Amino acid sequence: MTATPDLAVRIGSLTLRNPVMVASGTFGYGPEYADLVDLASLGAIVVKGIRAEPTTGNPTPRTVETASGLINAIGLPGPGVDGFVRDYLPFLRRHDVPVIVNIWGRTVEEYGDVARRLGAVDGVHALEINVSCPNIKEGSKAFGTNLESFRRVVDLVRASTRLPVIPKLAPNVADIASFARAAEECGSDAVSLINSIPAMAVDIETRRPKLGNITGGLSGPAIHPVAVKLVWEAARAVKIPVIAMGGIRDAADAIEFIIVGATAVAVGTANFVEPGTAPAVVEGIRSHLVRHGLPSVAALRGTVVA
Repeated sequence: MTATPDLAVRIGSLTLRNPVMVASGTFGYGPEYADLVDLASLGAIVVKGIRAEPTTGNPTPRTVETASGLINAIGLPGPGVDGFVRDYLPFLRRHDVPVIVNIWGRTVEEYGDVARRLGAVDGVHALEINVSCPNIKEGSKAFGTNLESFRRVVDLVRASTRLPVIPKLAPNVADIASFARAAEECGSDAVSLINSIPAMAVDIETRRPKLGNITGGLSGPAIHPVAVKLVWEAARAVKIPVIAMGGIRDAADAIEFIIVGATAVAVGTANFVEPGTAPAVVEGIRSHLVRHGLPSVAALRGTVVA
């Protein structure tokens, strides 16, 4: 039996101490959770989406709880590149945890500009390209579902930075494997999936949508089985690492992703319910490896019998 399994994983040139991240949009920029979670216990922090300029986001209400999840239409509010570097990056530099910045734009050129600017500052370790957010009416959403546009964005980001590049794939496409392969062919270091699933809720008394944006993205336990299937398909299609997310509540959910081929995982909506979920998932993975006599998390990856 292995008493101290190796939890380290590699994403391009980046080494994580363990495979458990926190997903963009669910952990703020780090300070919001620093009093609740030991940041050094995480494999990485993926911060909220950053575009070139500050953004206010969508009108309220922005969230609706469902029977087994959450629909959100936050709209990617953020401080822009300069605001992030000035107001948040100094805090993150003081902690021993890799920082992955989720980036987005309303044009292909904006993606390249953001990648170039963030690649020139200390304390940013990788870029996650958000081409799949269902909560904005222009830009990002369209790039994630059109293969040609997707390639243009990834190509430009890859040419604009030496940092590891991680496109975040949309779940609402006919063939997730084709997008994963395109990301690999464009020089990506990994892919992450899935983003939230387009969704809507209506108040039956007023007959009005419950969200100010009308539609939003469903996340949480409800989407987990869908995410497992798409991660399995993506992992079979590419050799680069797959970072899996979608409804992780505990270590069992994360381990399921690893078994179908994920190199790393990201805890999202559960952070709102129990901020200590990600560290607990790390310990749960460690215990599972010990119980099964596995020397490393890599030994568990892609072992599904199908």
